[in-house]
Amino acid sequence: MNLLLTGAFKYTKGQLDSIQDLGFDITFVQDERVSMSEVNQNINIAAIDVVVCNGLFLYNDITQFKSLKFIQLTSTGMDRVPLDYIKNHGIHIANARGVYSIPMAEWVVLKILEIYKNSRYFYKAQSERKWQKRRDLLEISGKTAAIIGLGNVGIEIAKRLSAFGVYVIGVDNRLLDPAENDLVNELSVPDEIDGVLNKSDIVILTLPLSDQTRHMMNKYRFKAMRDGSVLVNVSRGGVIKETDLIEALQGNKFLGVALDVFEEEPLNQDSLLWDFDNVIITPHNSFVSDKVNERLFGLIIKNLNEYMMNSNVDNASV
Repeated sequence: MNLLLTGAFKYTKGQLDSIQDLGFDITFVQDERVSMSEVNQNINIAAIDVVVCNGLFLYNDITQFKSLKFIQLTSTGMDRVPLDYIKNHGIHIANARGVYSIPMAEWVVLKILEIYKNSRYFYKAQSERKWQKRRDLLEISGKTAAIIGLGNVGIEIAKRLSAFGVYVIGVDNRLLDPAENDLVNELSVPDEIDGVLNKSDIVILTLPLSDQTRHMMNKYRFKAMRDGSVLVNVSRGGVIKETDLIEALQGNKFLGVALDVFEEEPLNQDSLLWDFDNVIITPHNSFVSDKVNERLFGLIIKNLNEYMMNSNVDNASV
């Protein structure tokens, strides 16, 4: 079984040996952001059965992978792969579901607290050696937070906000598992989002990017939000129409905004988003933690093993 690994994950020798022991012949390409047919002409792309990657198919034509049967993504989002082609050709695909949920949820809570406690003011005062109090700090206890998208990340955020005494409204089409019911005070469907925005102090975006969700947060949705509310985005930048967000910021719509993802990354140095004192910007970094690599490799090896076992069963039954 021919397996292509990319530099989307940094493998140790021991991890590579563990994958090889499953029965895979491994080809490794460090930079998946180049055309393999041009740079790696010694690789027989048409013979690759399985790929572990992130954005490989943004830069390589998937139709050249004639034998491809399984894709393991190192990302949670699936907006970087041609899903229609994958479905139509019976290619199995798995994402990194659950791998990054905890650090992303922690990042969300951190940014909400930084906004409510005006941490930026105190960091600046410290750098200037100034002893200055603020009397206008807020509690998140008793506030209402809308989590738009109740996947693994959304659920982990709900766990943490519930512990702070926040009233949590989830927006999703799926039914919650019984164990998740206590984490959400209300559950709404996406068609009801405008009403949810209007009664929420905090709005957190954790939904996938698709044709339906692109620019979902636009000037009409910002108008539906409460004045002085908080907006947090850890999903994909394309969920927000940034020109409309900038216009809302210029109109002093928000208490604060925390953004880890953007329509174009890296964020252009000329973007007006850099200029607002009430906007927190991080470079698509919320998923990082000391436990992510271990968690991700555990998922990769588990799914590769299951795929190999299923393939052996299928071949034996022929």
